[in-house]
Amino acid sequence: MKASELREMTQDEILRKLAELRDEQFKLRLRRGAEDIPNPLRLRMLRHDVARCLTVLRSKEIAAEAKPVEKNDE
Repeated sequence: MKASELREMTQDEILRKLAELRDEQFKLRLRRGAEDIPNPLRLRMLRHDVARCLTVLRSKEIAAEAKPVEKNDE
């Protein structure tokens, strides 16, 4: 997953995707303890995708805080 794809998503969509990635990561870690997994590099890719999601979420939070608040001075 690319960061540009994540930036186009809403915050709720990113949170849903993050939950899916963490669930898949958890299941793969459990399988790794019991048996050989077909693609061990998938764990690394999942870890990177989770970090990417968290980074984009944080950048969206910072951007939302940085928006100037308009005041009506009458």
